[in-house]
Amino acid sequence: MTQNFRNLSLCAVGAIVALSAQSSAAAEPAKFKIPAQSMQTALTLFARQSGIQLLFPYDGVAGLHAQSVNGKMAPDVALQRLIAGSGLKITLSNNNVIALSLSARAPKARAVEVASLGVTGLAFAAQSSGAAIVPQASATSAEESVGPAIVVTGSRGQARTVTDSPTPIDVISGADLTRTGKAGVFQALNTLVPSFNLPVRAGGATSTVIATGGLRGLNPDQVLILVNGKRRHKTSLINAVSTLYNGSVPADLDMIPTAAVDHIEVLRDGAAAQYGSDAIAGVINIILKDDAKGGSANFTAGQNFDRSDGELYQADLNFGMKLGEGGFANLSVNLKKQEMSNRALPLADCSVTATTTCLYPLVGGALDPRDAAAVGTERIVTTSFGVMPSRAINTALNAGYDLGGVQLYAFGTYSQRRSDLWYSYRYPKDVNNVMAIYPNGYRPHVMIDEEDFEFTVGAKGELSGWDWDFSTGYGRNRARQSSEGTVNPTLGLLSPTEFYIGTLKSSEFVTSLDLTRGYDVGGGNLQVSAGAQQRHERYQTFAGDPSSYAVGAFITSGMTPGAQSSAGFQPDDAAYMSRDNYAVYGDVAWDPNKDITIGAATRFEHYDDGSGNTLIWKVNGRYAVAPWIALRAAANTGFRAPALAQQIYTQTTNQFRTVNGVNNVLLQIKTLAVNDPAAVALGAKPLKPEKSFNISGGVVLTPLPNFNLTIDAYQIDVDDRITITSTLTGTAISNILIASGIPASQANTLSAQYYTNAIDTRTRGIDVVASYKHGLFDTVNMQWNLGFNYNKTKITHIIDNPPELAALGSDYVLFDRARRSNMTNNLPRTKLSISNLATMGDFTLSSRLTRFGGFKSYQNGVTSGGVTTYPNDRSYGAKWITDLEANWQVTPLVNVAVGANNIFNVYPDETGQISATLGQGAYPGTSPIGFTGGFYYARVGLNF
Repeated sequence: MTQNFRNLSLCAVGAIVALSAQSSAAAEPAKFKIPAQSMQTALTLFARQSGIQLLFPYDGVAGLHAQSVNGKMAPDVALQRLIAGSGLKITLSNNNVIALSLSARAPKARAVEVASLGVTGLAFAAQSSGAAIVPQASATSAEESVGPAIVVTGSRGQARTVTDSPTPIDVISGADLTRTGKAGVFQALNTLVPSFNLPVRAGGATSTVIATGGLRGLNPDQVLILVNGKRRHKTSLINAVSTLYNGSVPADLDMIPTAAVDHIEVLRDGAAAQYGSDAIAGVINIILKDDAKGGSANFTAGQNFDRSDGELYQADLNFGMKLGEGGFANLSVNLKKQEMSNRALPLADCSVTATTTCLYPLVGGALDPRDAAAVGTERIVTTSFGVMPSRAINTALNAGYDLGGVQLYAFGTYSQRRSDLWYSYRYPKDVNNVMAIYPNGYRPHVMIDEEDFEFTVGAKGELSGWDWDFSTGYGRNRARQSSEGTVNPTLGLLSPTEFYIGTLKSSEFVTSLDLTRGYDVGGGNLQVSAGAQQRHERYQTFAGDPSSYAVGAFITSGMTPGAQSSAGFQPDDAAYMSRDNYAVYGDVAWDPNKDITIGAATRFEHYDDGSGNTLIWKVNGRYAVAPWIALRAAANTGFRAPALAQQIYTQTTNQFRTVNGVNNVLLQIKTLAVNDPAAVALGAKPLKPEKSFNISGGVVLTPLPNFNLTIDAYQIDVDDRITITSTLTGTAISNILIASGIPASQANTLSAQYYTNAIDTRTRGIDVVASYKHGLFDTVNMQWNLGFNYNKTKITHIIDNPPELAALGSDYVLFDRARRSNMTNNLPRTKLSISNLATMGDFTLSSRLTRFGGFKSYQNGVTSGGVTTYPNDRSYGAKWITDLEANWQVTPLVNVAVGANNIFNVYPDETGQISATLGQGAYPGTSPIGFTGGFYYARVGLNF
């Protein structure tokens, strides 16, 4: 009883100290020089150098490590950087005292250390959470901090708050990702980031597997992915058969377990001068958890409202541990099982006069008994018009050790994923069926077995006033493709029903050195950064087994040789390419006073392939007109080097067609490497980097203590964008190939397409982001967030047909109307998101309303009688999607949640072009809301 009274008395003293402070801790900037070291010593140095009294749980920080802080900055910014990733949170911040606490996990009491001007002594005990040094007047989520969000992306060497950043940045917490109920990081970002677009595609071969989303209307590989500030490797799968983003080769974020993510920083501005190739639209930096104790586990299960399909099961585990006295290791595991969903419709009945939907040939002029028995019943023959099934296990490690002056670190991920791509149903009577093998038809499917690995090791410290960071990392993605339930019809009864199609491999080896130092210049802080990077890339394709692409003796008009669904890679398709890249950069940021920030960066890169040399730059600035309003602007040039896959990826599809009246002519429809003699004969040239010029400007408003609003406008010009040509075929194409020395036997059967730098675009848009916190009835804490994006892309130039094709006239167009539409109209022009997180005691309610704007799909015209019309153009209207999740913290260790995405079961507009023979195609595959309707789920979580 006496001990309880003493604890209560000491907490009251803490409350009096807190209430006696009158102003915010946004004190005048101070000069800090704190090396990375133990947290206890670092906090003492902070107190001495800032002149601010600091309260923290003394026993709780034992074994924690602090980040280095060098330069002149506001004390709250310096402290946030110092404690980043340690599990410490700010619970009180004013100009007299700052109080820190650990996440509410440990049940035992801890002492609180007071560090003030170098005088250290034991003050008073906190309660069980280690955080109760200040009365909680309003409900506050345990994972939230009183301090401002601090970001490290876009500003080397000096951490800044989101509102102090000279360029726009979104910060998404790991808890935000979990609350979406989505199947992966990319799907969650599509919900949470207004300028991010992730279309849902049905079919499209490997393009369905890659989680690809674009920022500000650009391609997925025009945004750079970082993990802990280090470049992430790319997937080996190329978007080769997709409506949107065709030819892009991005990094796949869904190979990173959600449980490992502390938060994500999305820089919405060109940053190639700071980070290198690909950062044209911006940067997505994933910061991994580095807690040295405690952890969490979650199990989620859900399914679609309609047809009770698309079941999703996810299990997540994250836990941290100490390594000796100065180290930590944080481990994460994610298991995911996604079942198939299907929105195909029944076929119409068949009859002897309308046999299109008859599965079997007529028998003596009458319906086959099996077709006759199906009359009047629902026949859904397509089972895969929707989300494809997959299985995945993702793991992650983040570790570090403080040697005292030098901090070692290592992080990485390892993943395995099997994606099962089901293709359209083949009728028993189909010319590409062998009825003796599949008397009732078949549904071929392709399995893509991926192994994805990345590991980075490094060290950082301080030397002669310079913070240094040296790291090296290796990343690899391997995708082995095989098919089952299929057939090579040209082999007849000898055909296997399982095939090995081929393998793709991609790897990157990156070594970096980064240096930064702060200087007193003109009464302000000058942050100087410089560095160098070397990157070695490899890409390789391997041929499939011979039966997967063989042309057998059983040939029928219209038959497609090779394994149905996906023919194997032929030996001539197998390729290998590697290259080295060397880069150096310089970056400065000057804060002459607390109201002004001026930054500049430049970068030089050299590639030893055809990409050559590139010199780019960036400038930005921020000016606080008043304490509640600031202006910011930026201009930069950028580039994206062509991916190795875009330069050498080759795949052949064989088809028998009638050519010049001759039946059963075997045509090779081939995606050609740019250096292939056939591609060169048709005008292909070595790929060169895409180049960009980006300007932006905005305003930051903070008129109320808990309200901020940012408005940013931008224009991005991208020249020499890489895209794939239309399919070039016919006698005139064959004659060109023959004239260039290609044998007639090959030239007469070849239809080709290739990647080329062909299109210039201009993208203009505006981002609006706002947040507001307030209490309600003294019992509920409300967090509101609003995001809006308007984005419009237009094509400013298309290259002329190369001389090799110019003489053929308008019948041979490199980029037709449909391909142009996919870059300009086939994406929503607007996106609006309004969300709220309401917390009352142990209960939280997360609600989100998102409006996805309309989009259009333009197709090539149909000419009849000299008049061209466009009957296949389609327009799709805007849709509102409502998501809801309720969470109950049952005990300090257990929480449960139930939720629904798309709770009103909204679908995109129908296409009006349903396949009569397959029952699919009712909805567009490019819709950002998908076409499987609402999804509900439940989650059980443990905190320990």
